[in-house]
Amino acid sequence: MPSASASSRSAPSSCSRSGDLVTPSLSVELLGFVAAALTTLCWLPQTIRAVRARDTASLSLSTFAVFAAGIFLWLVYGVMIGSWPVIVANVFTLALNLVIVFQKLRHG
Repeated sequence: MPSASASSRSAPSSCSRSGDLVTPSLSVELLGFVAAALTTLCWLPQTIRAVRARDTASLSLSTFAVFAAGIFLWLVYGVMIGSWPVIVANVFTLALNLVIVFQKLRHG
């Protein structure tokens, strides 16, 4: 069965189509921002604890370093597709995780 070309496929009802560009509706973007806020803010308590207590002995440097690299790639991806929820979430998540990485390097 032949596949439909991108221009003949319809956009989901929560999106609008302009040529080959699918634009999410405001509700879809808002959902993305809420999800981004929740997954980003979950790192705040760990970051605050690492800075205040200067105790990162139980944290894995390799895990946080690889995770930070992955966040950076998500940030690049967000920029490439122009998705503000992805960009904003990953800027803040990367910053929080880099603080933890630097605390781990500084205090072991």
